[in-house]
Amino acid sequence: LKQKREAGTGPLCPTEFGVSCLASSPRMELLVSHPRSRLFLWGDLGPLLQDDGLGLSMEGRATASTPAALPYYVAFSQLLGLTLVAMTGAWLGLYRGGIAWESHLQFNVHPLCMAIGLIFLQGDALLVYRVFRNEAKRTTKVLHGLLHVFALIIALVGLVAVFDYHRKKGYADLYSLHSWCGILVFVLYFVQWLVGFSFFLFPGVSFSLRSRYRASHIFFGATIFLLSVGTALLGLKEALLFKLGAKYSLFEPEGVLGNVLGLLLACFGGVVLYILTRPDWKRPPQAEEQALSMDFKTLTEGDSPGSQ
Repeated sequence: LKQKREAGTGPLCPTEFGVSCLASSPRMELLVSHPRSRLFLWGDLGPLLQDDGLGLSMEGRATASTPAALPYYVAFSQLLGLTLVAMTGAWLGLYRGGIAWESHLQFNVHPLCMAIGLIFLQGDALLVYRVFRNEAKRTTKVLHGLLHVFALIIALVGLVAVFDYHRKKGYADLYSLHSWCGILVFVLYFVQWLVGFSFFLFPGVSFSLRSRYRASHIFFGATIFLLSVGTALLGLKEALLFKLGAKYSLFEPEGVLGNVLGLLLACFGGVVLYILTRPDWKRPPQAEEQALSMDFKTLTEGDSPGSQ
């Protein structure tokens, strides 16, 4: 792959590495062979066949059409998510005294941070590959990772707030089902982000290794999001029962608002998961994605997609 093209010679055809040239001009069709897929990549390869490897041009790349119903479902999910965050703030302001760090109101930082971080931002991070269907894959990956980082940081602030509040008040930690599920979700989320960064954003990971892990990454991402929604519902019920007690059954205004908040949580999670599980709404493969994901250094060492 590192050989130079001499003047007047034909294009480089590295067929031994699973890439075959089907034309004799610099503008050619590349067939990348892989046990799970066959993708045709188009590009003007003349200026991209350089000493340091093989590149694929984006010239003439087709733009995939967006499914008709997808924008409406995405917009609905955002409406639900923003309403969820706003209603969480309203609940804390109207019935819990608001938010502060250095008083008894410190506990209220916890539910607001979790609603923003582990619910809304995590859900939006999962939708990135459905919304940005034609943007560069590298840009989409970075946005996906950054949204998860912001979600982790905000969730960490929420965890620190509740542990610090318990310490100041002398309350016990980690005895309820909600707290156990919360710690499990946060640890899984952090590990998922670390492994995802290592496989998909860290340079040097082979194409075959990424391909084997991708299905697990998608599964655990959806599972952690579902666990986050369930844990938030447990925490909401716990907070309502602790304060209202027997009055909860009397349709107290705070109890009704809390129930509506729980329905918003469930609906937001359901819409996000529906968008993620529609196979026809997946981001279509782009030509540039092969250029970004295929590690040609690994190919030269004999670990080609076609050899798996």
